[in-house]
Amino acid sequence: MQRLYDFLRRHPMWVDAFWAVALFGVSGLSVVSLDGVRGHHGTVAEGIVVSVALCVVVALRRRFPEPMLLLALATGLAQLVLDVETTAADFAMLVITYTVAAIGARWSSRLALAVSLCAAAVAQIRWPAEHSSFAGQIAIAVFQTVPFALAWVLGDSMRTRRAYFAQLEERAARLEKEREAQSKVAVAAERARIARELHDVVAHNVSVMVVQADGAAYVMDAAPDQAKKALETISSTGRQALAEMRRLLGVLRTGEHQEGGEYVPQPDVEQIDDLVEQCRTSGLPVDFKVEGTPRPLPSGVELTAYRIVQEALTNTRKHGGPNAGASVRLVYFDDGLGLLVEDDGKGAPHELYEEGGADGQGHGLIGMRERVGMVGGTLDAGPRPGGGFRISALLPLKAAH
Repeated sequence: MQRLYDFLRRHPMWVDAFWAVALFGVSGLSVVSLDGVRGHHGTVAEGIVVSVALCVVVALRRRFPEPMLLLALATGLAQLVLDVETTAADFAMLVITYTVAAIGARWSSRLALAVSLCAAAVAQIRWPAEHSSFAGQIAIAVFQTVPFALAWVLGDSMRTRRAYFAQLEERAARLEKEREAQSKVAVAAERARIARELHDVVAHNVSVMVVQADGAAYVMDAAPDQAKKALETISSTGRQALAEMRRLLGVLRTGEHQEGGEYVPQPDVEQIDDLVEQCRTSGLPVDFKVEGTPRPLPSGVELTAYRIVQEALTNTRKHGGPNAGASVRLVYFDDGLGLLVEDDGKGAPHELYEEGGADGQGHGLIGMRERVGMVGGTLDAGPRPGGGFRISALLPLKAAH
């Protein structure tokens, strides 16, 4: 039974054809039975032709709604001209009115409404009811007009409902596309962030390794112990760089998850002390102070502060010269975290930092400004009076709890 139901839903014209045949049978019987009855109008042949035309309207109404409406109107006019009384086949007028109101063009829907409102009155004038007063004939015409009006209203409601559902489907499809686009934008932004992370990791750790390697080569013969210590620093720095790069590159791997692969935590403010100590070990004097009362910070603020200090010290080590020194200040305010990094070296031109970072190809101050902007802070960077470079940042703590 379910298969039959599904088949009929896929082939609605078969259903219409079945009802058209049934309607023709009932109409044909009524035409034949009324033949020769006193007061009957029209011949049997004319009645059969009209019935056939109206049944064709029922059978093809879904596929050709507008042509079937015109055929129904032409058949109705032929009934009036040939004086063929209405039969069961005239039920097709109701069916085609509903159909064009539901799925037909707008002009056909309006035409069907106008004709439907006039059809009953015209039929009553052409074939007035016997033994009925003028008021009674008006009442009959009004009563017969109601089904046509209801058929049109029902069809128009179905049209509105279909249009509403189509709009909902279109909106859902559009929202789905927008979500996909937003996901792609989010992925691109995340990958850009990871690229900045990679730059910070590589620029800092590799610069430390280069400085230590140069120092080890210089004191290899004169001070083997210092050379050994430098090599140990290179080893530990390289391992740290590999660990962070493995974590960041792991995020870029789509559709793959390593079982048991835990990524190291993001750097925070507490690790700035280790970063400073690492710089001191590599030969860069760094003065580090914390002012105010330390308290929990948003992870984004902590990562931003760490990366700014890391980038600034990397720049100092690369461009500050042999006798350069640096100072780092963290200041906890009530509503923000202040960050000041200064050096007294010769430095690199300010434009070099703006264009591409410490090595001229990274992110430099551009990356710093992006990081600070993401947490709603401000950044001020530029040469110091008398030499050196100065970076000052204020990071709001509004996201902290």
